[in-house]
Amino acid sequence: MNNFDELLENNKRFAATDFSDRLPEIPFVPNKQVYILTCIDPRVDPADVLGLRLGDAIVARTVGGRVNQSFLDDLAWISYLHETVTPDADWFDLAVIHHTDCGSALMADDKLRHGFLPRGFDDAALRATAVTDPATTVPVDVAKILNSPTASGRIRVSGYSYNTATGHLTLVTPPTSRDR
Repeated sequence: MNNFDELLENNKRFAATDFSDRLPEIPFVPNKQVYILTCIDPRVDPADVLGLRLGDAIVARTVGGRVNQSFLDDLAWISYLHETVTPDADWFDLAVIHHTDCGSALMADDKLRHGFLPRGFDDAALRATAVTDPATTVPVDVAKILNSPTASGRIRVSGYSYNTATGHLTLVTPPTSRDR
């Protein structure tokens, strides 16, 4: 038995439920009209932290929950689909969530980061990925989204800090959009 076998059994039980009743009619328009960007850290699961169910949100996860080019490319595609396929639908809210005690903070450790550079990474880019203080990094990433020329200006973007010790979210950057 491997680590994934139990998950396959869980999937069989899931497939036997009424899950399809909760699926959004249009795949890029989630039930709750929210898009979440957060960290890959398993302690920060948006379904548990925010009480989301299947179909409720688009969830993107990156190291540190940081805005990177891949995330911006995905957001551009979703923006385009929304503008062309569902132009009259309400626009979604996008929440950037960074958290305390983030493993990406290890990228601030010069020795550890420099040991990783030979794998083909840029030192400055790695250092910029570190989340040592969500109150500092969240506004930076919210601004990257708001200033992205490829994402719709109608998206409302907010930013939060998630405390892994208490389970609480704290608003860092209030919701705003480029087109206000």
